[in-house]
Amino acid sequence: MNEQQMREALVSLGRSLFQRGYATGSAGNLSVLLEDNTLLATPTGSCLGELDAERLSKVTLDGELISGDKPSKEVSFHRAVYLNNPSSKAIVHLHCLYLTALSCLEDLDTSNCIRPFTPYVVMKMGEVPVVPYFRPGDRQIGEHLARLAPNHNAFLLANHGPVVSGKTLREAADNLEELEETARLIFTLGDRPIRYLTPAEITALRS
Repeated sequence: MNEQQMREALVSLGRSLFQRGYATGSAGNLSVLLEDNTLLATPTGSCLGELDAERLSKVTLDGELISGDKPSKEVSFHRAVYLNNPSSKAIVHLHCLYLTALSCLEDLDTSNCIRPFTPYVVMKMGEVPVVPYFRPGDRQIGEHLARLAPNHNAFLLANHGPVVSGKTLREAADNLEELEETARLIFTLGDRPIRYLTPAEITALRS
């Protein structure tokens, strides 16, 4: 896609996520890495359902605004992922209901907050580590993601919500939706006994 097509894709995805209830108000942000290593991101305070293709923030990987409206302060952790995982070309960060609820639970396994019980998270994302709580926009979120990004493409920010990257914008969005549906299953199952996948089954899925 050229830059204009990427702008339109961001607007279309934002509208879809908003209309289907994955995003509310002005929460969450999206970005894509362009071929010239600049990125397009949703502006600060913008509603994902009402994005304007021409007002999207265009930013360097150093964080300098090139054009458009002021970017979200959280673009700093988008940059951290791009700089440390060359396969990441798009990022979706939302405050969707079930993953945000999961992020608020105590005693999560910080190395992998979703113990596999369906094959899809394993196949699409693998382990989902937890980043400790920091105030939104804190540079330490980016520092943690920079360390995790080389080996992961999905993360849960404690008391905040998910960050998912992908080789394309569509892949990042699809993976986030799969993750959200898995979190919904966790709360739906509640305290019922769960048949988790065995180590051998997980190894087979990864291979």
